[in-house]
Amino acid sequence: MPLLSDRDRKFLEEHLAKSMVAPVKLLFFTQEVACQYCRETEQILREFSELSDKITLEVYNFVNDKVIAEQFGIDKIPAIVVMGEKDYGIRFFGIPSGYEFTTLIEDVVNVSRGDPNLSQETIETLNTIDEPVHIQVFITPTCPYCPTAVRLAHSMAMVNENIRADMVEAIEFPHLANKYQVYGVPRTVINEKTHLEGAVPENIFLAKVLEGIGRMTSAEVDKLIQDLMSQRG
Repeated sequence: MPLLSDRDRKFLEEHLAKSMVAPVKLLFFTQEVACQYCRETEQILREFSELSDKITLEVYNFVNDKVIAEQFGIDKIPAIVVMGEKDYGIRFFGIPSGYEFTTLIEDVVNVSRGDPNLSQETIETLNTIDEPVHIQVFITPTCPYCPTAVRLAHSMAMVNENIRADMVEAIEFPHLANKYQVYGVPRTVINEKTHLEGAVPENIFLAKVLEGIGRMTSAEVDKLIQDLMSQRG
């Protein structure tokens, strides 16, 4: 039974036809056993990839295609890589259902257009980063605020090849949710040591990334947040 209704399929076909420019490739890593949502995730991706001739889906077995999985840093499944002319470091770990299906759509469009949809100031700052940055955004499919955080992380990964951004579905990977003390979502973890709760504006998210690599202190980030709140209040 199809997951997309005829109405949704028609809307998405038109949206992708108007929005996409260059081809986009989806790499999906799966296996038949010990993966609760692999089958459903593959069905979502197959139905989605059929909506545009600019989207290509490649399916890999997590065990049999171990070399390819390691090449893309895939250490858990289900996993999706969204790439264009190159690998931008955009990852989905877990099923992109609920609100996160919208994130997948917008990621594909942004990659196709080569447009991270960030301010020029943010792009210029991100381009100065010359060390590895690993962003993990923990989400649940029913969280309406999570896509904002995931899209920001994925957009930043598009800008700088040193940045990798993962969406991690907290319910599917409880061991990671416990490790990073995920009690509410979205919860963003940057380079294992810097944490961010909730969906925040672009400049705050960027500040936390800079804190994660030691370019800003937590006190400086807190002051930035307070100044922003006072301007709004």
